[in-house]
Amino acid sequence: MQTIAYLGPPGTFSEEAALAYAAGRAGVNFLPLASMPAVVTAIETDAATVGVLPIENVLEGSVTNTLDLLIHETNLRIAGEIVVPIRQYLVARAGITLPEIKVLYAHPQSLGQCRKFVERCLPGVATVASLSNSAAPTEALADERPAAAISTLRAAELTGSHVLAREIADTQGNVTRFIVLAQHDAPPTGDDKTSFCFGFREDRAGTLVGALHELAADNINMTKLESRPAKAALGQYIFLVDINGHREDARVAAALKRIESRAGFLKLFGSYPCWKSRSF
Repeated sequence: MQTIAYLGPPGTFSEEAALAYAAGRAGVNFLPLASMPAVVTAIETDAATVGVLPIENVLEGSVTNTLDLLIHETNLRIAGEIVVPIRQYLVARAGITLPEIKVLYAHPQSLGQCRKFVERCLPGVATVASLSNSAAPTEALADERPAAAISTLRAAELTGSHVLAREIADTQGNVTRFIVLAQHDAPPTGDDKTSFCFGFREDRAGTLVGALHELAADNINMTKLESRPAKAALGQYIFLVDINGHREDARVAAALKRIESRAGFLKLFGSYPCWKSRSF
């Protein structure tokens, strides 16, 4: 029996990612937790087999909490990735119409992503911040006033809310990439990705270029590069990299070893199958 931990409560996009990862797997339990560190701890203590955490959104960029957990707080490995479409819905109690709405509940990020719809179709409506996309419809249903919420479809179904409008986000094609954390990463499949971070003991001209040249020298494609504060001293940074290929591939293994020798510090997050593009 496999237990999948995720950032709850049920009805969130994180639950959608967990459900997508579980598709086709038999005997799966789900464990919604209140925080990202709790998901990590659940895996480390065997309360969960794997955990699902958001790491990157196409509009908002990286999820820094997840990155900092990977860098500073855990030795768990990335064993997979899932890409989830972010679809926003306007929901309310059955019988409430759009012109009647007086208050709107929404997670602040969802509200920002649906700004045009709210300004054009709900002008002057008071907004209330919710802790999650699944909490918002619950709060709207509990409000005695004519209230609505920005919600996931899953949360609407779980709470029995009525869908007033679909696909209300300003930008279509919004997706979030989630990682699957486990005690071990995945074996090679022939279509893999490897994630790692590295940092330098000395601040010298050309150190970053020199390290990244080791990838180019072996024709290894880098798909992502970003930095996070090292949290040791002002001006010190950790560089996070995604590349195509598995850590067990001879070229990848040799390049990682050369980067570590140049940098002095390298932490491997794991190798895992690339997410297969799906039609959303």
